[in-house]
Amino acid sequence: MKTLKIGIIGNGGICNGAHIPAYLKDPRAEIVAVCDIIKERAEAIKEKYYPDAKVYTDYKELLKDENVESVDICTPNYLHSIIAVEAFKAGKHVFSEKPDAISVEEALKMKNAAEEAGKVLMVMRNNRFVSASKYIKKYIEDGKMGEIYAGRCGWQRRRGIPGKGGWFTTKAQSGGGPLIDLGVHMIDLAIWLMGNPTPVAVSGNTYCKFADTDTSDSVNSDFGDKVKGGTFDVEDLAMGLIRFDNGAVLQIEFSWASNIDEEKRYVELRGTKSGVTWDDNKFEIYTEEDGQLMNLAPAGDIDTKGHQNNLSHYLDVILDGAEPCFKPQQGVDMIKILCAIYESAKTGFEVKL
Repeated sequence: MKTLKIGIIGNGGICNGAHIPAYLKDPRAEIVAVCDIIKERAEAIKEKYYPDAKVYTDYKELLKDENVESVDICTPNYLHSIIAVEAFKAGKHVFSEKPDAISVEEALKMKNAAEEAGKVLMVMRNNRFVSASKYIKKYIEDGKMGEIYAGRCGWQRRRGIPGKGGWFTTKAQSGGGPLIDLGVHMIDLAIWLMGNPTPVAVSGNTYCKFADTDTSDSVNSDFGDKVKGGTFDVEDLAMGLIRFDNGAVLQIEFSWASNIDEEKRYVELRGTKSGVTWDDNKFEIYTEEDGQLMNLAPAGDIDTKGHQNNLSHYLDVILDGAEPCFKPQQGVDMIKILCAIYESAKTGFEVKL
């Protein structure tokens, strides 16, 4: 059996909560190195899961390890592009957590470096890989939705600010608040389902109204390292509209904190033949047959192993030559959208892409 020798850079919450559990279920993933600026985190992973792995506290030293064929980047957002570019120069394949980067310039650097090195770049798009998303995608590709001309997507939390005072709420390190943290998930899923139309313009507003509260009702607020009295210079709510070259539009809403009923993540698409709502890995289709309006929903268990399936797909691409579901240009387009929404919120005007 072919395996891929991987070094994981950044051994915090997302590494332990999603990446390692996925790798443990795929014997093709051979973790040969772990790296974290907090040495104890890396040593804990080595001791618990990978006794033969090398431990590093400097990712640059890991990149010199000729035994490492691929790196998995699970660091704060601003480091994704920096580490990826250096990894490509070192001849490694790269898998990175989302978001792709915190600026369009950095996203382009990643894409160009991957192309120059002739290596694979893939960024986490786990929501594409749950069974609900895959079913809807095929339903659309079979022509059963007709023309998709409008949609909505969002991820709303009542109180779920991650790592308050730390890198999550520090714009220079995160790139922004819930728009870049949560928006990348649902906006990507919506655009992917719509057939990847080209975004041409955006408008948006952002707000910061809950920086002074420590109340939480979401497990997601446990992500990141909180810093008492630290920085909070990002939004806690973003709303906006994306227009595409085919005339379709997508409304968006993302919040870490809002006075709403409960946490919810969703994608709703409206087509000329059918409509669909993806609601936290479940879905329902709204259509018409023989003059009768009908709602269709699946029965039985639903596969929600998005992170695991995404990482297995990455291994399929490198080891077996599978066609990648994610293309780096999609990552560049995503960061263009997010940065333009922030610019629109700042200026008060629509931004053309």
